[in-house]
Amino acid sequence: MRTSSTVIARYYKCAPQRGTWFSLQHLNPTEGEEEDREGEMDDKKKRKKDENAKSDDKVTLKKEIGLLSACAIIIGNIIGSGIFISPKGVLEHAGSVGLSLIVWVCGGGICALGSLCYAELGVTIPKSGGDYSYVTEIFGGLVGFLLLWSAVLIMYPTTLAVIALTFANYVLQPAFQNCLPPFIATRLLATICVLFLTWVNCSSVRWATRIQDIFTVGKLLALVLIIVVGLVQIFKGHYDALVPSVAFEFSQDPSFGQIALAFLQASFAYSGWNFLNYVTEEVVEPRKNLPLAIYISIPLVTLVYTMTNIAYFTSMTPEELLASNAVAVTFGEKLLGMFSWVMPISVALSTFGGINGYLFTSSRLCFSGAREGHLPYLLAMIHLKNCTPIPALLVCCIATVLILCIGETHNLINYVSFINYLSYGVTIAGLLYLRKKRPNLARPIKVNLLVPITYLIFWALLLFCSLYSEPVVCGLGMVIMLTGVPVYFVGVHWKEKPKWIYILLERVTYLGQKLCYVVFPQEDSSEMEPLTAKAID
Repeated sequence: MRTSSTVIARYYKCAPQRGTWFSLQHLNPTEGEEEDREGEMDDKKKRKKDENAKSDDKVTLKKEIGLLSACAIIIGNIIGSGIFISPKGVLEHAGSVGLSLIVWVCGGGICALGSLCYAELGVTIPKSGGDYSYVTEIFGGLVGFLLLWSAVLIMYPTTLAVIALTFANYVLQPAFQNCLPPFIATRLLATICVLFLTWVNCSSVRWATRIQDIFTVGKLLALVLIIVVGLVQIFKGHYDALVPSVAFEFSQDPSFGQIALAFLQASFAYSGWNFLNYVTEEVVEPRKNLPLAIYISIPLVTLVYTMTNIAYFTSMTPEELLASNAVAVTFGEKLLGMFSWVMPISVALSTFGGINGYLFTSSRLCFSGAREGHLPYLLAMIHLKNCTPIPALLVCCIATVLILCIGETHNLINYVSFINYLSYGVTIAGLLYLRKKRPNLARPIKVNLLVPITYLIFWALLLFCSLYSEPVVCGLGMVIMLTGVPVYFVGVHWKEKPKWIYILLERVTYLGQKLCYVVFPQEDSSEMEPLTAKAID
C-alpha cells in the first residue's frame, strides 16, 4: 500500500479489501481542507522536480546495518542469558562432561545448517520478517498468520520479559547477597530497562545498532575472560574433569530421550541465530552481508560456547556445576576472588544487549505482519523523521510489560518453546517446497539439498522427543498457536465486514498517526527484484 509520505492520514478512509484487516483510500478534501491539500500538492511538485534527490530523503527503513552490526545482531541475540544458565541442563541430561561438550559442538553445527538455509531464503525473498515472511510467501496467509500470532502474542514478549527479569536479578543481587531481590524491585527495574530501550529504538536505528555493537563486544569480553581463566587453569594442570577416562563417566545410562533433552537445553542457548533475517531490508547489501554475517557469527559463537564450558569444568566438578543456580557467578567466586563481582555485572550487560536485540528484531516482525495486512496497518508505519517503526515497537513494549506483571513467565516459555522449533522446521521445509515449485526463481545463494534435509531429520527427531517427553506442554503450545485460526478468518479472510468496523479502524489509525507522527514508508524496490521479477505462484 503506497501513500504520500509528507502528511499524516488526514485524507484516508477505510475500505474492505480481500486478505487484509482494512485498507486506506484517499478522500476528496472538504472546503476546510483545501489549503492543506494545496500545500501537499506543492510539496509533491517540488519533489518531482528534484529527480536527483538522495535516497536518504525517503521515508523508508534506512539501510544502516553493515557487516559489523549484522554480526552483532546475530551474536548479540544468541549470547544472552543462555550460556550462563543452560550448561547445567545440558550436563544434567547428557550425563557426562564429554557428552555435554559434544552436544554443545553439535548444537552449533545444527544452527549453522539452519542458518545456511535461512541465508538462501533471505536473499531469495528479501523481506524483513524472517520466518513469517518466508512462510507467508511460500505456504500462504493462514500458515504465516499462525506463526505471526504466536510470536507477537506470547513468544517474543515472554522471551523479552524473562531476559529483562534476568537482567534485573543480576543487577540487584549485590545489594541482596543473603536473599533473593524483592519481587516488586525486580519487576520495576525490568520494566524501566524495557521502556528505556524502547525509547532508544524509537529514536534512532543507529543508536539501537550502536548499543547492540557495544554490548555484544562487552558480553564477548566477559566470555573471553572466562575462557582465558579456564586456559590458565588447564596450564596449571587443573583439568581432571576433562580427561577422557573421567569425562565419559556417566552418572546415568545415556538414552535417546535424555540426549534429545540435552540438545533442547543447548538449543535454548543458541536461539536467535535467525534474527538477522527479521531486518533484511535494513541491511546494507543484504545479498553479500547477510550470508557473510552468518558464516562469521555462528562458528564464532560455537567456539566461544564450547570453550566457555571447558573453562567451567576446570574450576568445578560436575556435581558442583549441577548444584549451582548461576554457573558463571559460581565460577567467578571460585577463581576471581575479590573480582568476582565482574561475573554478575557481565551477565547483566549480556542480558541488556539481548533485550535491545529482541526489541529491535521483534518490532520488525510486527511491522512486516502489518504490511502484509495480517495486523492493523498502523503497525506498518514509521516515524516521518527518524524512520523507525514506533507503533510496532510500542506494541512489543506494552506486551512485554503486561507479561512482566503476570509473573509466570517461565511457564509461558515452556509452552511456546515448542512453537519456536516448529516454526524453524516449517520454514526450512518451505525452502524444499519452493525449490520444487519455483525451480527457476533467482537464488543468489543456493545450498546443497543435504543441508535442509539433514536439518529437518534432526528437527523431526527433536520434535518427536519433545512431544513424547512433554505432551502437555507441547499440546498447550499448539493450542496457543491454533487460537489464531478464528482470528485469521474474522480479521483477515472475512471481506465484507460491517462499515462501523472500518470507521473505527480509520479513527484509531488516524489517532495513532497523530500521536506517533508516522506514515507509510516508501518502498525501495532495488532489493526486491529477484522476488518481484519471478513472483511466487
